[in-house]
Amino acid sequence: MDTMDQTSASPAAAKPKSSTGRIIGIVVVVAALLLFGIVTLQVDLHPRTDDASVRANFIEIAPEVSGRLVDLPVKDNAFVKQGDTLFVIDPRPYEYALQQALSDQDALEQQIIDAKRHIAAQASAAEAARAGVYNSRTGIQTAGSNIDVATAAVTRAKAAVEASGAQLKLVTNNLHRIEPLLEKKYVTVEQIDQANTAVRVAQGNYDEAQAALLQAQASQQQASLKKVEASSLSIEQEAKLGQALHTIDTVDTLVSQRPSKAAKVDSARLDLERTRVVAPFNAYVTNMNISVGAYARPGAPLFTLIDTRTWYVIANYRESKLKNIHIGQHADLYLMGHPDRRFNGTVESVGYGVFPEDGAVAQGLPNIERTLNWVHLSSRFPVRIRVNDPDPELFRIGATAVTVVR
Repeated sequence: MDTMDQTSASPAAAKPKSSTGRIIGIVVVVAALLLFGIVTLQVDLHPRTDDASVRANFIEIAPEVSGRLVDLPVKDNAFVKQGDTLFVIDPRPYEYALQQALSDQDALEQQIIDAKRHIAAQASAAEAARAGVYNSRTGIQTAGSNIDVATAAVTRAKAAVEASGAQLKLVTNNLHRIEPLLEKKYVTVEQIDQANTAVRVAQGNYDEAQAALLQAQASQQQASLKKVEASSLSIEQEAKLGQALHTIDTVDTLVSQRPSKAAKVDSARLDLERTRVVAPFNAYVTNMNISVGAYARPGAPLFTLIDTRTWYVIANYRESKLKNIHIGQHADLYLMGHPDRRFNGTVESVGYGVFPEDGAVAQGLPNIERTLNWVHLSSRFPVRIRVNDPDPELFRIGATAVTVVR
């Protein structure tokens, strides 16, 4: 009897247990679905990726002048501060070049000083030459006037000669006419004496007029010679003036060489400064494979400097996640080598282009493959995240990182 009671009671007791298990199972499934939905929503709202790497700016250090390395105080992978000496090129050739440029500049200045002193004398000479030119031109004008006066005097003297000659001829003819009449007593002796006196007076006037004519012609010739002399003197004075002005132009040519000499001095000084190269910023030295004694050539890199002032992470996000990534958003950063450290970052930019896989071009036309993929893989675009609190001792270019955009 008791056995039958126990048997009849067991199905009733098993039914509540089965219902309880089913309810628990449903609750677990619903909780899992709810948790999956929350995780999916969080992942969608806060995109994360482990396809990220650490980056930093870097420059190749190359000399700007050539020469032998005489000092190389830095080591490979060493940290240097801004202003620290990286290497020194033998400065002696550039010191000599600077001394030569300074010497040439001083020599030019001495030439200019000497030329200015010469100019002072030449300026006086030029003024004297100008005065001489003026005087000679005045002399030419005076000589011309004297020639005109002498010509007029010659004309007057010729007229006087002609007049006195005519008078002499007249009185001579008169004497010759009355002389035969003296024997016939038609004229008196006194009349003959008067005629002889008139002839002698006319002869004296004629001789005086001839002498005056010769004197006037001599004066005319002398005035002409003075004009020629004044013209020659004017030409000489103008030549002296031109020579003085040419000397002043030569000084201007010397002065025009000053910028060229100064530029050579500045260039030589700059080359000398370039023999000592210093770090432009705090950085790590890398890729150094040289030693003291190596010959440096302009433009040939010696090693690389990694700029430790700014670190950033390039994270490649699927294009479906970019809608929730915006410039200025905060991001959590983790380094693969130090997952226990969280760093803060800020989204600086989102890439706008990657090379498409189907971007080939053949003979000027797009080359499209004759295939159809049922499953399309989303492209990844680079997101640049600046690290706000980097630790230069932990960050290395190319290190793997994990980023979560909040």
